[in-house]
Amino acid sequence: MSKKVVKKIIRFILIIVAIFIFVGTVLFLYQKSQPEVVVFKTQTPFYTDIVKKTLATGTIIPRKEIQIKPQAVSGIVEKVFAEPGDMIKKGDKIAQIKIIPDMVSLRSAESRVERANLTFQNSKLSFDRNKGLYEKGVISLSEFESSKLDFDTKTEEYNSAKDNLQLIKEGVTSSMGNATNTIIRSTIAGMVLDVPIKEGNSVIQSNSFNDGTTIAIVADMNEMIFQGKVDEMDVAKLNTGMELNLTIGAIDDTSFVALLEYISPKGVTENGAIRFEIKASVKLMNNYFIRSGYSANANIVLEQVDSVLSIPESVIIFEGDSIFVEVETTPNVFEKRAIKTGLSDGINTELIDGIEEDDKIKVQGLGVI
Repeated sequence: MSKKVVKKIIRFILIIVAIFIFVGTVLFLYQKSQPEVVVFKTQTPFYTDIVKKTLATGTIIPRKEIQIKPQAVSGIVEKVFAEPGDMIKKGDKIAQIKIIPDMVSLRSAESRVERANLTFQNSKLSFDRNKGLYEKGVISLSEFESSKLDFDTKTEEYNSAKDNLQLIKEGVTSSMGNATNTIIRSTIAGMVLDVPIKEGNSVIQSNSFNDGTTIAIVADMNEMIFQGKVDEMDVAKLNTGMELNLTIGAIDDTSFVALLEYISPKGVTENGAIRFEIKASVKLMNNYFIRSGYSANANIVLEQVDSVLSIPESVIIFEGDSIFVEVETTPNVFEKRAIKTGLSDGINTELIDGIEEDDKIKVQGLGVI
């Protein structure tokens, strides 16, 4: 084959390639210039249950939780009889206090005993003398009885002064028998939750100027309540007697029922929001032990409708106070319609009027090619 023929073949091939490149470029540019066809997703109404809930966070605490404090004595803890977790009865011993007497009060009591003893001895001498005179008929009965009354009075004052001194020193007197204020006893039956004192600790009695030292915390664990808070947007929909569904963080395999029994009339500000305290009695289960202070969440059903025609929130258009959806009239062609809605749980909304069950509603957002 001659060189001239080869050159013609190469030139022909190059022309063919150039024509293909040109045609491909034209087709590509034509396709790019065409508008993108978007097929929008649609959703038809459906029947479902809609439940509007609110969540209250809080803790589980005993209804009766008492701080046991010394009421009449201050001193040093000599012995502790109870430990956290112990079950005790009303009147059971918790601790024994050794009194450390105030030196001013002690000296005053000793001085009182000395004075009472002097008057007692003087009265005794007078009584013994008058008794002998009365027996001999020297003095009258009235004089003798007056002397006896004075002797009895001075005897009582002397005994009272000695008891007061012993009470200051030891916290107990011989005339009191088993009664003593040095033994701290429980005022209720229940479980000991905490004993914040130890043997050797100093304790102060409870009075009008001081709360006193807490000897123990005792609670009735058979009656527990949920204490939590709800937002002001939901509190108006709550009523006492409503049922709460409790989930406790430490018990993840079950839920508990509680009945709402208290709604605070006053809100408090927390992180810029107004919240109201609520309390609910917890229905306990025999196979679960709920400890004081467990954190819990309470699901509260505010409103509920069953088996109603609904649409998802994603198809709704909000414009001011009006609500619209876009309904497909012909394939991929939509018209805007006003609708009337009811209860919403944030995912689905109850449909009251505006569209039919078989209408196809445009899902708002990006379409699919």
